[in-house]
Amino acid sequence: MPRTRAVESGMVDLGSEMAELCGRLSAVPGGPGRVLQFVAAEAGEGTSTVAREFARFAAQEARRGVWLVELDLFRGEHYAAINADPAYYGALGEPTRASPNESSFFSVDPKLTGVDSRPWPDVRYLDAYPVGEKRWWITRFRREALKPGQDVRILNTPAYWNTLRAHADYVVIDAPALARSPAALAIAPLADANVLVVSGDQRDVASAQRLKVALGEAGGRCAGMVFNRAPAAPPRFLSQFLP
Repeated sequence: MPRTRAVESGMVDLGSEMAELCGRLSAVPGGPGRVLQFVAAEAGEGTSTVAREFARFAAQEARRGVWLVELDLFRGEHYAAINADPAYYGALGEPTRASPNESSFFSVDPKLTGVDSRPWPDVRYLDAYPVGEKRWWITRFRREALKPGQDVRILNTPAYWNTLRAHADYVVIDAPALARSPAALAIAPLADANVLVVSGDQRDVASAQRLKVALGEAGGRCAGMVFNRAPAAPPRFLSQFLP
């Protein structure tokens, strides 16, 4: 796959930064996969771009593949981005269920009842799409399947993530910014590492420090900070660790 692509008016080469990031956050060979959450304090920092590029790069060497899970269920960012640029990412394959069993990281309530009079499993609302050579998958929440009055909440339970650990080298979670949603705090203690994303033109990192504190108070471990300077210049990944 190409390492350099056009992004708006600039050219961004992500290869060396992603190699460094994978090296720092790699799993033990033969061990369970690593669950990594990417999150920013404010919207617009480029978290989805960083998470997607990390997943794409990691999939090139992953033996068991990589899962990219979008925690902002109603957004559909990765499905839209990859579907719009198959020449770069690879074509999306046919959807399949996004869990090897019935575990899920969210709950839809009230439950719908199937033809067998049993509640419709939450995981049925989530599809997984293979990308390119099927070495990585992305998730898409089927919001069109929701009925009026149904609500969705993120669960603070490890079952889903533990299931994916057995089937992937990396499970990459793209979390919504903390300013928009507290979802990242629910997942923080369940991830092996939380990576903070900060736009490179953001001179004041006080909000990132507050995010680090919030993640720590929730029981999460912060691996470091990603300075994302796209599109004007290549981002510097983990160039500064938070104290």
